Amino acid sequence: MSKTVKDLTAGTAGGIAQVLVGQPFDIVKVRMQTSPAGTYKGMLHCAGGILKNEGPLAFYKGTLTPLLGIGVCVSIQFGALEYSKRFFAAQNVRHGRGGPDGMTLGGGELFTAGVFAGLANGVVSGPVEHIRIRLQTQSATNPVYAGPFDAIKKIYGQYGIAGIYKGQVVTLWREAVGYGIYFWAYEKLMQREMAKKGIRRNQVNPANAVLFGAAAGYALWAVIYPIDMIKSRMQTDGFSAADGRKYKSTLDCVRTVWRTEGLPAFTRGLGPTLIRSPFANGATFLGFELASRVLNQL
Repeated sequence: MSKTVKDLTAGTAGGIAQVLVGQPFDIVKVRMQTSPAGTYKGMLHCAGGILKNEGPLAFYKGTLTPLLGIGVCVSIQFGALEYSKRFFAAQNVRHGRGGPDGMTLGGGELFTAGVFAGLANGVVSGPVEHIRIRLQTQSATNPVYAGPFDAIKKIYGQYGIAGIYKGQVVTLWREAVGYGIYFWAYEKLMQREMAKKGIRRNQVNPANAVLFGAAAGYALWAVIYPIDMIKSRMQTDGFSAADGRKYKSTLDCVRTVWRTEGLPAFTRGLGPTLIRSPFANGATFLGFELASRVLNQL
């Protein structure tokens, strides 16, 4: 099995773990981001409303799309990341830096590898998250879409590929900036642990992968949350003036939200995101690291 196939497979394991752990928190975040100001008093009010009005299964509404899609997305993330790391390592070996195998990458190399991973991921994550958000925010009593495949069929049928990729510009900004920081933080913590204890990567305690993943998740959201909020607004907006489109572009969305709702709108829904982050991101890296160890023994 090639290194790339192993990376993609291990990434899929991390992605599935991320979705199963993080989905209930994500639907609360999206509802708070996209509802009018004052709809919810806070995270618990929002979660309680979902539970009371839609039942416990509502917290996994739209899960099929991310379970399939995010598995692919995280697979692509880690595949692109590890490919980039090997590319920089080969350069380091030629220039006599980065240790014997060149894999002790500098901060700039790690950030660049993360940006590449984010952009590669964004091609798939944009439409996956768009469909998920449409399903998460539609009426429970009078749904427009029967499920993810029905949503794809209807949106593509009416608006074409541009409809499926609605909000893609801001998605790529979010992925590039966010994953640059995300993987830089995680890899630097891994490097520090290995150097401190004089051990190889496969000897790092799995509990540390969870802790480092949690820290990387907080670094990610500290940087991208306002961008993510704009993405959610764009992906729940109407497709045209005829069906209630509010925003002409990403920049228009930023200006309109700032003018009409002010700074608090850019952090609405941050609570469930910060609670979700350590669990979802810890699970992601734990899944990846454990799967990698198994696959590298084959």
